[in-house]
Amino acid sequence: MEDMSDKELLQKNIEEFSRLQNYMSLADKSSEVYKAMKIRYIELKVILTASNVNLTELDLIKE
Repeated sequence: MEDMSDKELLQKNIEEFSRLQNYMSLADKSSEVYKAMKIRYIELKVILTASNVNLTELDLIKE
């Protein structure tokens, strides 16, 4: 199996971030599921910020 390029890995993280926000918008903010998703949301937000991705348009949750 070939390693992903930096560009492919970045694209994967952006897609996951977007998908996760969609799921979060459907969940009750006080639920355990939402709290678990929020942990991954924060991780992805840190990864994308460290990769110099401008989250202004991508971050719909803004937490």
